[in-house]
Amino acid sequence: MTIAMPRPRGRVFRAPDLSAPFFIVLGLFLCGLVLLPLGWLVWYSVTDKSGALTLGNFVRLVADPTFTAPYLTALGIAVAVALGASAGALPLAWLVARTDLPLRRTIRALVAASFVTPPFLGAIAWELLAAPNSGLLNQWFRALTGADEYDHLFNIYSAGGVAFTMACYSFPYVFVLVANALDNIPAELEDASAILGGGRSQTLRHVTLPMVMPALLAGALVAFVQALTQFGVPAILALPAGFHVITTKIWALFQSPPEPHLAAAAAMPLLVLTILLLRGQQILLGRRSYSVIGGRYGAPRPVLLGAWRWPALCVAGFILALPVILPYAALIKTALVRTPSDPLSLDTLTWHNLRFVFVEFSQTRLALWNTVLLGVLAATGATILALAVGYVTSRKAMSGHRVLGFLATAPVAIPGIVLGVGLFLAYTRPPVVLYGTLWILLLA
Repeated sequence: MTIAMPRPRGRVFRAPDLSAPFFIVLGLFLCGLVLLPLGWLVWYSVTDKSGALTLGNFVRLVADPTFTAPYLTALGIAVAVALGASAGALPLAWLVARTDLPLRRTIRALVAASFVTPPFLGAIAWELLAAPNSGLLNQWFRALTGADEYDHLFNIYSAGGVAFTMACYSFPYVFVLVANALDNIPAELEDASAILGGGRSQTLRHVTLPMVMPALLAGALVAFVQALTQFGVPAILALPAGFHVITTKIWALFQSPPEPHLAAAAAMPLLVLTILLLRGQQILLGRRSYSVIGGRYGAPRPVLLGAWRWPALCVAGFILALPVILPYAALIKTALVRTPSDPLSLDTLTWHNLRFVFVEFSQTRLALWNTVLLGVLAATGATILALAVGYVTSRKAMSGHRVLGFLATAPVAIPGIVLGVGLFLAYTRPPVVLYGTLWILLLA
């Protein structure tokens, strides 16, 4: 039986559809953050001071040794960082994830401390530790061996020192990826190897290492990209040593007299190389990924170290001393004495430095306020933007949602120095050009 209901008289109020305006505003905002700076970067790289199209900027990059040397130096340092970070992270991750090593949770916490330590702060700490003349380690070396006052064992102001410092603060990326991969290896695979007659070393070579190899390669690639695009550590350690890497060279091109066209051209290879490396990582992980098909599987069984537990703990402590223990000890010691060369004792202990920085020096309060304010604003804005884009893309609320997802994740593949150059070029131009570019992007 069907009952006919009368239609309601009058107009039915419907809420306006705000999805299209919301999509446009969000898309324009992301274009202004990502596409607009990259567009200006490309434009400046292929033009000269008069605005004429030219490839002369790239020709100069290839022909001028003052540009090729920083590129080669940066690549060499990045390779050394990737190898060093992997060499330190792999054994430590295996000890923490797969053995009965004491203090495993403490070691993970210390790795997290190195993970959140800014690399430039680590560079300052290693200046205090390994500067040729005033470094604490070199002072101890001269005191123990009776060497001349100008002899030194370590020199942080070198390409090797830059690579070492970067590796100290890149290895947590490798450690986290490898440790998680080791935690997720099913015990049944290693048991099957043992049943078939494989010893511990054979199981490690033929089962465990191949399972974690994709994670290790991904971590090494992240360390390589981080080292290639980092500015803070080279600015603190490479510039006093008298050499450039490409990031410090780009920074130098904005000094007097500024050469923004050359700076844009110098940033382009970094952008292209980073995108290619991240794309290669995706392809590599896609071809070399492993998964267990079936039901539940057991957790990996820890390897009993026996008498090697404490020597292994010493090895883990030595690895963690480089990014965490020694740098923080040097910073604390230097803060508590009047001059960095003074030994820490009751006679040299002073609160002068802390009182001056936090009480007497007025700029400290302003700097702290600016830091907190910028941090809160950046975190709040990024969270709101990510929430909006994430909701639209995950719910597929409107057509074109994939474009928003691409724009939101594109900065992951853009080095900070490259995006900074693009933002500087984009937002120091006349407003008419800015609005015209946004209009073109909207029409496209």
